Amino acid sequence: MSATETIQIPHLGGSTIGYRFGSAYDASLPTLVMVNSFTTSVELYRPQFADEQLSATANLLAIEPYGHGKTRTSYGQFTYWDTAIAGLQVLEALGIPAAFVLGTSQGGWIAARMAMLAPDRIKGIVPLGTSMDFESQRSRDLGCWDGVAFCTPAIDALAEPVGDDWAVPVELVDATLAEGMGDDVPADEREFWHQTHQENYAGDAGRQRLRISSINLRDRDGLHGRLDSVRCPVLWMHGTADRVYSVANAEAEIGLFVNSAAAELRVVEGGQHFLSATHPEVVNAAAVEFINRWS
Repeated sequence: MSATETIQIPHLGGSTIGYRFGSAYDASLPTLVMVNSFTTSVELYRPQFADEQLSATANLLAIEPYGHGKTRTSYGQFTYWDTAIAGLQVLEALGIPAAFVLGTSQGGWIAARMAMLAPDRIKGIVPLGTSMDFESQRSRDLGCWDGVAFCTPAIDALAEPVGDDWAVPVELVDATLAEGMGDDVPADEREFWHQTHQENYAGDAGRQRLRISSINLRDRDGLHGRLDSVRCPVLWMHGTADRVYSVANAEAEIGLFVNSAAAELRVVEGGQHFLSATHPEVVNAAAVEFINRWS
């Protein structure tokens, strides 16, 4: 697995995007773009990069959204649409004509946006533990979390400038890990994400990126009215132990992909919200099957 690299793209007046390949790009293979969840980085996909069968099936390319990892822009404001555009521009800059997109949590709605923006280039999407709605009362009635209540205290706490010695509090990291991976996160994995978050969200620039990322999560636009523009096949995987978005919501929303070549919901027993991290064997095998079917 290569180290995380950066690439320049023109979006938002010029952006530096963090990305990682699993191995050297092979033009004879299809490509699977992987988009990470809230406040994580390409490191979320360590289990995918380590999977020999998945790596033999496709080029694995993790891309970090705006506000995450090594991705930077001089613009202080950005949205999930910007990340979708950036992902497409990264593919163009790397000379990759088409790709599948797998996205965990927020990565799922970024994947859907990429499919809407470039239906001729996105060959299929694999949303994991996600929602296509905004943080609505409708979704809460279906058993989803209260994202407004979760995000607002952090947004308020991050409103004031901080010094160069600031780093994201571990309490915020632990709250995200609990929602994403449950209560039984191994100690070494918890420590890894503590360190990674504190490296990625340090100083006043880190505070600002974290705050805008939290605002994007809380205040994002819903996609229900746009999902009929997705033409590619969709494999949505959702865990029964997901604390953030419910299986009931996924069951309702998979039916909104009315013009997709195929739209399937696959429920994973015991799966957590960050499904690619907690149940990689199930996700990886399904991704191999999906890519082989639609390549």
